[in-house]
Amino acid sequence: MHIAIIGKGNVGSALQAGLSRLGHQVQAVGRDPQQIHQAALASELLILAMPFSAMDDVITALGVAADSKIVIDATNLLTESLHLADGFDTSGAEQLQARLPAARVIKAFNTCFASTMSSGHVKGEQLVGLVAGDHAPAKHIVLEIVDALGFDAVDAGPLLMARYLEPMALLNIRLGYVQGLGPDIGFRLVR
Repeated sequence: MHIAIIGKGNVGSALQAGLSRLGHQVQAVGRDPQQIHQAALASELLILAMPFSAMDDVITALGVAADSKIVIDATNLLTESLHLADGFDTSGAEQLQARLPAARVIKAFNTCFASTMSSGHVKGEQLVGLVAGDHAPAKHIVLEIVDALGFDAVDAGPLLMARYLEPMALLNIRLGYVQGLGPDIGFRLVR
């Protein structure tokens, strides 16, 4: 599959490594609007792996290039002081879907640290890969990708569940960096 990753930081790099290992053709781009647009045009699936604060510029650069494509939102709607920016009435993923109405927005990869994204494991333990979205065929494709990377892929329900996945990510970040547990942690679903 042709995949474009918008973001060349820790998250984008980890996902690029994992997806390339699986045989996908992956192109990662930074914040250049023309590169974003061209990468989106050439891809079947997009992954947004940049700070949510860059979302306005990315949406403008994408334009209609995201129409009818799966757009994985791996971002989190957090403030610089590590708090939720919008509470529980909406999510970054729902806002993204509203601004890209012809895209198939799926929330995934936001509840784990970048260091675990290429394998889905930490300290020999399989992490849960929660996936939320309203478009069933797109969500199915993303669940298959999450599973292939090594996560325990779990359908978390409709896109509005991103309202709870984003706070879950915040908890993980605060446990890792504020409480001092470090980035070698993650969530596992026992079932």
